[in-house]
Amino acid sequence: MSRAVGFKGLGFYLPERIMTNDDVAKIVDTNDEWIRTRTGISTRRIAAANENTSDLAVKAAQAAIADAGLTVNDIDLILVATMTPDMPCPSTACLVQTKLGAPTIAATDVSAACSGFVYGVVVGQQFIASGTYNHVLVIGAEVLSRVVDWQDRSTCVLFGDGAGAVVLGPVESGGILSTVLGANGAQADLLKVPGGGTAQPTSLASIEARAHYLKMNGGEVFKHAVRGMSDAALLAIKKAGISPEKIACVVPHQANIRIIQSVVERAGIPMEKVYLNVHRYGNMSAASTVVALCEAVKEGRIKKGDYALLVAFGAGLTWGAAVVQW
Repeated sequence: MSRAVGFKGLGFYLPERIMTNDDVAKIVDTNDEWIRTRTGISTRRIAAANENTSDLAVKAAQAAIADAGLTVNDIDLILVATMTPDMPCPSTACLVQTKLGAPTIAATDVSAACSGFVYGVVVGQQFIASGTYNHVLVIGAEVLSRVVDWQDRSTCVLFGDGAGAVVLGPVESGGILSTVLGANGAQADLLKVPGGGTAQPTSLASIEARAHYLKMNGGEVFKHAVRGMSDAALLAIKKAGISPEKIACVVPHQANIRIIQSVVERAGIPMEKVYLNVHRYGNMSAASTVVALCEAVKEGRIKKGDYALLVAFGAGLTWGAAVVQW
């Protein structure tokens, strides 16, 4: 018989440096009003020169483990969701393992871009539900400031750096009630970093073509994101056996205020139930949903017994949703 799985601890870490829209306007031809009205973003965090994705991940992980009342020796598996790994190989999770001082437990990365945290939660849930492991550390961490093209004003205004983490474990009741995952690789070209892999190895030509920076067809991604997130949200709610009215708090991927507004309108959920921090941090990819979840719980927007909806959409294209009873 499978075990119920819930969130035992949460933690997050944000770099100290705050980059305002006015700061961005000193780099590319844009302005604060243009960015805010189109995206809802006012500021974002930027990692220090000596901070890698694994460093952000470790600080978030330490906070989550402490919040769970556990030690690193209680963790059975480390999953790191990221699209900005320290390096292609080894996984960032292995680097996190040694920096945490964890024993030689399993550790691997999850590659689903902005949907990565939700994917990681679903993967971790399976190991606990089956009885294979008792505590799984799921981290969403990104240093996107190093893969955005600071010459491209359509994308560089959107992203920021940060990390969040949760400890999953068995619970007596409630916890993760339903999950939905999906992907559409036929639309992969809409959002990608084309250079650096086997399709386009690093070369002088790829560097000159700026192929190692994020490329996005914003208009098309917007349409797919709204449809994908709202459909996944409604399906997750249906699978949980509750009505949308029962959802106390929606924690969406924080990509763009207009996307979020369109998603909840399509799902029939009022905006006052949505937790937002996109104005403070921008789009942190795999870190966005988990940092928002941490802040929502910390601020009392999600209380014991509440139903919360997590929903995200990212490159791949990928999407995911989960209904959790806190």
